[in-house]
Amino acid sequence: MSESARADVRRQDDVSEASSATPAVPTAASFAQLGLPAEVLRALDEHGVTVPFPIQAAALPTALAGRDVLGRGRTGSGKTLAFGLGMLARSAGQRAQPKEPLALVLVPTRELAQQIGEALTPYVEALRLRLATVVGGVSIGRQAAALRDGAEIVVATPGRLHDLVERKDCRLGRVRIAVLDEADQMCDMGFLPQVTEILDQVRPDGQRMLFSATLDRDVDQLVQRYLRDPAVHSVDPSSSAVSAIEHHVFVVHGPDRYAVTTEIAARDGRVLLFLDTKHGVDQLTRHLRASGVAAAALHSGKSQPQRTRTLAQFKNGQVTALVATNVAARGLHVDDLDLVVNVDPATDPKDYLHRAGRTARAGRSGTVVTLVLSAQRRETSQVMADADVAPKVTKVRSGEAELSRITGAKAPSGKPLDGGPAVPRPKNHNAPFRGLGSTKDAKVGSGGRSSRKSSEARKLAEARKAARMRRGG
Repeated sequence: MSESARADVRRQDDVSEASSATPAVPTAASFAQLGLPAEVLRALDEHGVTVPFPIQAAALPTALAGRDVLGRGRTGSGKTLAFGLGMLARSAGQRAQPKEPLALVLVPTRELAQQIGEALTPYVEALRLRLATVVGGVSIGRQAAALRDGAEIVVATPGRLHDLVERKDCRLGRVRIAVLDEADQMCDMGFLPQVTEILDQVRPDGQRMLFSATLDRDVDQLVQRYLRDPAVHSVDPSSSAVSAIEHHVFVVHGPDRYAVTTEIAARDGRVLLFLDTKHGVDQLTRHLRASGVAAAALHSGKSQPQRTRTLAQFKNGQVTALVATNVAARGLHVDDLDLVVNVDPATDPKDYLHRAGRTARAGRSGTVVTLVLSAQRRETSQVMADADVAPKVTKVRSGEAELSRITGAKAPSGKPLDGGPAVPRPKNHNAPFRGLGSTKDAKVGSGGRSSRKSSEARKLAEARKAARMRRGG
């Protein structure tokens, strides 16, 4: 990473150059002090939500006052209710016409859209509003029908909403509250043109709220163009996102990384394992299941019903090892998830922080483990330093007591879950993990064509390079 890019990460605590000329409304110590509708207060109480988190106490008063809001709270800090309750309270008592929603929440991923929809549903129902979730990977016809029936609130990914607008199944001219959540990730994923096209269609005199776990220079274009005199709220700076987490780097011998990963995945309790490519995720998942671990894969190559089912099984404990690409690095909330493992080390500090943020949510504690080969230590150390993380570095081997003490690792049962033959542990080679975080080039197949794994890695590298260039790196 270039020095300018590292400086950009350090400047994230500055939130943005945008500043407010108007003083912010004072924060509130309880939801009851905010002037929320009685129906919402009852629903909050029924769900055991009594004291607002810092980002909620800071942002809700200005959101309820109709001010534009620029906010950052670390992942798991309660941003959804920070913008959601204000949006719902200001929409209460109104009725949307067919195809013409009144409030819009844009998010980068399907999982985040569905999670926000689920989190807001009790309060939507309490106010007798209607909410539609609009994402790719599922029937566009059913989503169009929901919009025709009328939905005051729409939670959407940019691509699918763009398609519905193009089909004339949705008109945005009556949207007076527009929220961007995880705006920096939308920029990194190439959604900026679609986001600006959508924001150009909503009411120009409406309210805009932009929330993210990180607000860096990637979103300046959106802030300067669409937010008017925003109230700026920054709580839990990005460096504190890791304060409740133990960070470990495990230096492993190449041939032993296979067994170390398998033993960690076989622990009692859930674990989330990150890899860089879809191919690597599928490969590891097949091995874990053949070893008797209740594992499942999550990546963009899975259909939305598959992804939804996998997340539900992970949350209810049917799946204990979720193997995922960075699609699970944001927006995934699982209660009491206490261990995240980077099988492939993160190569960007923001990626590391978001992966780490899947544990220690809502004030709880957790552990993040990164597996590295000796050749990867220098790059990983730089990423950790840029993320303001000082991990404990330990050399480990499979079967060691220290590995079990930190992660709960244990030997897998060896009984395949899918009825097939058990896959024996390879001896003195690293074939199952070749290319997963290694520096070796993938092999080239017949006809000189790159393998699927090589293609995925190349696309990932190109996306990261483009993001660094946008940040001025």
